[in-house]
Amino acid sequence: MEESGRKDRALRVDGLVNARDLGGLERADGTLTPHGVFFRSDNVDRISPDGWKQVYEAGIRTVIDLRQPGEREKDTRKRPPWLTTINVDLDGLENTEFWAGYWDNGLVGTALYFLPHLAEMPERAGAAISAILNAPPGGVLFHCMGGRDRTGIIAMILLSAVNAGTEEIVDDYLETVRLGDVRAASSNRNNAESVLNELCERHGTTTEGAFRTALAGFDPQQFTQAADLPERDRTALATWRGSILQLGC
Repeated sequence: MEESGRKDRALRVDGLVNARDLGGLERADGTLTPHGVFFRSDNVDRISPDGWKQVYEAGIRTVIDLRQPGEREKDTRKRPPWLTTINVDLDGLENTEFWAGYWDNGLVGTALYFLPHLAEMPERAGAAISAILNAPPGGVLFHCMGGRDRTGIIAMILLSAVNAGTEEIVDDYLETVRLGDVRAASSNRNNAESVLNELCERHGTTTEGAFRTALAGFDPQQFTQAADLPERDRTALATWRGSILQLGC
């Protein structure tokens, strides 16, 4: 149901349980982020043939896969010929020194690693953002496995870059948390959200608090500089591929 320019942001696709449009979130100037430009989701390998028809009808033409090569090798389903898939390994596990502090202790499943990862390997997120911005015409969907953390980092960057409201960005992140039971059932696992929250509490925060801290500490301009994004990409990021009019234009 649409209200004051808003509409349901859920992307209903057979096979996906955590998919939505990043459009419809209020920005600092009172306008809303545009619909149909960027979408976030869980693993698209679960999409059925009918689901791909729904993806097409949503206007999506490109998928950006943020997973590691080993994760992608486990995919089994065919994808339609009209779809462009671009693989960008966001993690960078070869940086063993960095991951020693976040992998085995479970912090990789929390927003506590977001800012450290962006500071240590800005080129990783930069490559993902550049792929999104330079994708062929049409909507762009980006995803990891559950659509929670790697996808959460990229969504945070995209929404922060166009001054989406803090509460809007936080709520978008928490929507994935609220879908914990559904996500767990879809992958035949237990819902880990309570465990992750307890882990955050042992570090003096909560699932929500960790994300709020990451969001508050994220500087879009500093990120684009650290990632060495060209001016073309910086403009595309600030305008969501030209769908947002910049002041003075």
